[in-house]
Amino acid sequence: MRLTDEEIAAMTPQERRELILRLAPRPPGLPSRRTIDRIRKWRTVLMLVCAAALIPWTVYLAITLPNHYVARNWVATWVGFDILLLTMLVLTALAGWKRKQFVFPTAFASGVLLICDAWFDVMTSQRGGDLTQALLSALLVELPLAVVLIAGPLRLLRYVAIRHGMIHPDSRLWRMPIPIPDLYPDHKIPPPT
Repeated sequence: MRLTDEEIAAMTPQERRELILRLAPRPPGLPSRRTIDRIRKWRTVLMLVCAAALIPWTVYLAITLPNHYVARNWVATWVGFDILLLTMLVLTALAGWKRKQFVFPTAFASGVLLICDAWFDVMTSQRGGDLTQALLSALLVELPLAVVLIAGPLRLLRYVAIRHGMIHPDSRLWRMPIPIPDLYPDHKIPPPT
């Protein structure tokens, strides 16, 4: 039996997802549900431990760090950071140009690096023209570009998930589950919340 384009278009997202699962065999080498759950659990624990350790460390730094400090390797630090940012931006441009999924992590990382760059430029600037230039650069260039680099791939990721019937079209990004249809065949597309 062949399905026409009209019949496929008339299917619900759940019906399309079920069709995709029936037509696409489970790829070899995919970890088991138990392995995925164990990895997720330990990564979550690791992030929570890191967050808990960072709280007293941040308080300690706030109390003990001097207000003024002369940094060594100042030029190497900033040039190295800018080389890293440049590399991520070039990788993002290439991945976007070639329509490769690698654009998701590189664009997100580029956006985060731009936010860091804006923060450190503003916070390390001297009052006057230097601070004004850093603020203008942050507000007019770095932060808007960071928003584009972070939000764009997230929207594209959501679109791909909707297109493949993995999530409901009305789902909000921050409530979007990580669908693993090959491992959870009974998983239903959650209703929008």
